[in-house]
Amino acid sequence: MNHTDTIAAAATAMGSAGIGIIRISGTDAFAVLEKVFRPKNEKKVMSEQPGYTVHYGMAVDGEQVLDEVLVMLMRGPHSYTAEDTAEIDCHGGRLVMQKILEAVLKNGARAAEPGEFTKRAFLNGRMDLSQAEAVMDLIQSKNEMALKSSLAQLKGNVRQEIEKLRAQILYEMAFVEAALDDPEHISLDGYSEELLEKMRGIAAEVERLLKSSESGRMLKEGIKTVILGKPNAGKSSLLNVLLGEERAIVTEIAGTTRDVLEEQLQLGEVSLQLLDTAGIRSTEDVVEQIGVERARKQAEDADLILYVADSSRVLDESDEEILKLLEGKKALVLLNKSDLDPVITPQIMRERTGHPVLVISAKEGAGIQELEEKIRSLFFRGEVDFNDEVLITNLRQKQALMDASKSLSMVIESIENGMPEDFFTIDLKDAYTSLGFIIGEEIGDDLANEIFGKFCMGK
Repeated sequence: MNHTDTIAAAATAMGSAGIGIIRISGTDAFAVLEKVFRPKNEKKVMSEQPGYTVHYGMAVDGEQVLDEVLVMLMRGPHSYTAEDTAEIDCHGGRLVMQKILEAVLKNGARAAEPGEFTKRAFLNGRMDLSQAEAVMDLIQSKNEMALKSSLAQLKGNVRQEIEKLRAQILYEMAFVEAALDDPEHISLDGYSEELLEKMRGIAAEVERLLKSSESGRMLKEGIKTVILGKPNAGKSSLLNVLLGEERAIVTEIAGTTRDVLEEQLQLGEVSLQLLDTAGIRSTEDVVEQIGVERARKQAEDADLILYVADSSRVLDESDEEILKLLEGKKALVLLNKSDLDPVITPQIMRERTGHPVLVISAKEGAGIQELEEKIRSLFFRGEVDFNDEVLITNLRQKQALMDASKSLSMVIESIENGMPEDFFTIDLKDAYTSLGFIIGEEIGDDLANEIFGKFCMGK
């Protein structure tokens, strides 16, 4: 694709709104603008105006006036794309935006591909690939923590970490190569022990970033929170009271919930991906069996399990199976139906599960506020890893870090096995390249097209 031609797209959704924006970027952006914009002061020539100025006038298609608009000019390289860019601020109706965009395309621009403005910003050196991906994460942020993380990445915190690691690796590569080329002046005596210590330090930093990827995933997508319990324990009632609406069907008939019901819940700065599941029990009903199996599978992949136990009924075989599903998982035990005479105490459940226990009544809403506070506290007391450090939030970056970690391990292994120094540079180069994938230093056109193709139109 030609990356110097002039592109245009609607930068805001086409619908009823106060304002709509048509964005134009490229070599001929101002020339195209002059054909579709008639300034109030008709002596003004847009291509002669300074950047970061706003002009009032009419959007036109030939002699037909389309709308009363404001035009903002941004000259490259001091624009989002690092190219000459113009934005037409018109009224936000679908028809008027469509008419203006059609006029722009008719007069020399072509329709932008999804994400092409950000792709040009990347190709023109305005941002690295991790920052470009942060743009999309910022748009799709579901909670305040995800928003903060995306803003930090957009400012370059991931790039800074990666560039620091790459600089250290590059120095060692250059030193080994120089020493091998000029052994008379550069000695490698004792260098292996020195390099081993440095590699362990770099490997530890890579592992720290890798460890953050799980927290980054939860931050970006929400904490996968699975509600488990046997039939009629009150799982669906809990989902409804947390959401504040009757989302799940609640009846006295055991096995009403047959499939996984998924909803998003915002709790302060974090969000939950809530999944209500079929009640765990042995059943001859084929459909219910499928639901129970799906519940087990969701529990295996859960970040957090909310185990709803009916405090008015003794534990049975179904509860025992659920207790096994809690092993090795983060979980909260909820003794539901506190409005009825209890036969199970919090002390009993704490001893059986080893997890925090809360007494609630989903029917009456009792204990729900304490439950929400307990879930939030998991983040801030370190039981779930969230902090202000750099977080890796996408699978592509995680895979690159895993590849770099593997290469660094091979360097360390070569040193420990007493291999010649020229063996080190092979794996050092691989680690350097893998880290480069994160910020786009080592990336092909196909991968770039795939990444930016996931962006929304006009961004």
